[in-house]
Amino acid sequence: MATTLTADAARTVSEEHVRHRRPYDSVLETIGWTPLIRLSRIAKGIRTPVFGKADFFNPGGSVKDRIGLPMIESHERAGTLKPGGVIVEATSGNTGVGLAIAAALKGYKCIFTMPDKMSQEKVRLLKAFGAEVIITPTAVPPDHPQNYVQMAKRIVKETPGAVLAGQFENAANPAAHVATTGPELWEQTEGRITHFVASAGTGGTISGVGRYLKSMNPNIKIIAADPQGSVLAELWRTKGEGHPTGAPYKVEGVGQDCIPATLDMDVVDEFITVGDKDAFAMARKLTREEGIFVGGSAGLIAHAALTVARRLDDPNACVVTFLCDTGERYLSKVFNDEWMRENQMLDAEPSRIEMVLGHKDGSAPAIVSVAPGATVRQTIRLLALHNVSQAPVMDGSVCVGSVAESQLTSRSLADPRVLDATVSDVMDQPFPIVDADQNVESVAKLLSKSNRAVLMKKDGVVQGIVTRFDVLEYLMRR
Repeated sequence: MATTLTADAARTVSEEHVRHRRPYDSVLETIGWTPLIRLSRIAKGIRTPVFGKADFFNPGGSVKDRIGLPMIESHERAGTLKPGGVIVEATSGNTGVGLAIAAALKGYKCIFTMPDKMSQEKVRLLKAFGAEVIITPTAVPPDHPQNYVQMAKRIVKETPGAVLAGQFENAANPAAHVATTGPELWEQTEGRITHFVASAGTGGTISGVGRYLKSMNPNIKIIAADPQGSVLAELWRTKGEGHPTGAPYKVEGVGQDCIPATLDMDVVDEFITVGDKDAFAMARKLTREEGIFVGGSAGLIAHAALTVARRLDDPNACVVTFLCDTGERYLSKVFNDEWMRENQMLDAEPSRIEMVLGHKDGSAPAIVSVAPGATVRQTIRLLALHNVSQAPVMDGSVCVGSVAESQLTSRSLADPRVLDATVSDVMDQPFPIVDADQNVESVAKLLSKSNRAVLMKKDGVVQGIVTRFDVLEYLMRR
């Protein structure tokens, strides 16, 4: 029978887990039991059903809300965190939010270190919770004093009453997913889940969920999506042998330059490497086709999940991907076309020559033309009046020639009698005429020193002139 979840299952089947029927004592009680959503549009044409665990529904907007309180409580139980103490953590942003929410209710101060590649939205969000944020360079080795993890450890040593939350080594991190995320997925899929796809930053999510699901069904496959540039995939494939060299990448919150203590590599059945461009494209696709607003890491994982689903081609399988956090944290990056183009993450849409005309300075007429019977003197004055360098010679609606200010000036200085000549006696060849929907790049090839402009025609009527400078300015602006 094909794997389809009942309506009750998709909305969380158990009566005791129906949300919001009664008031909560605090926002912490709203963490978890996030929806599972069928991703039918981005998976169109794929027979294997794909579902997304929407953990951006957590109050802090990400999966990391699940581990904030458990990590704090682990330090309280150990006696290392006292009332009024300071919580320090190296974070890409989301774990900081999860910790800050719990710390706000418990009365702790927070200090977070964060690599400089992280979005400004995350920095501002952490500061909104009252946390102190220290930005560190991204491009340093893991053992460098300026590395965000090393910086956090140094702050703990120098700050009285401070503890390192320790998402990279605190066992409470994966344990939180054994206790919550794994059971939720098992119940929401009615035990039909066959493949779980997540990524590893700390490794807590994939390790904890993987342990629980395999305890329920050892045949469930746990698949890790890793950004291109992270070393985790290569270390898994070589069973930890060798010293692979990482490379910079843009996706935030996932991938590593070494194996965290909280990542159980033995739980993972496969690693799939995904590039930044594919990750960001999928995040935008999830938003525009599914109405699910998520960040680049969710896009990376969803891209890998679709790869798995296509490969399986099995309607009886059930692939679950992880929708880690909200896209609101990446408005200045993933959802900013200018940033995407600057980082070669967005293919430029085909540009029509009509767009160039639309970007021109509107202070001058769309087209300044002269008649064949006008004098050179009149023409030079007309060009100067409108501050244009060239103009078509129009006989009614037909372009019969062209004139350039530089040519007319040179000839007139050499022989002043030219000033009283008619334009028809001195004009150059007509400008080429192109359709409004013609590609900018193809029009650019028509422009040269001897052919300085083209006329744009729309609906059979010449509506404007586009010069070499106009095209160059448009391309630079784009």
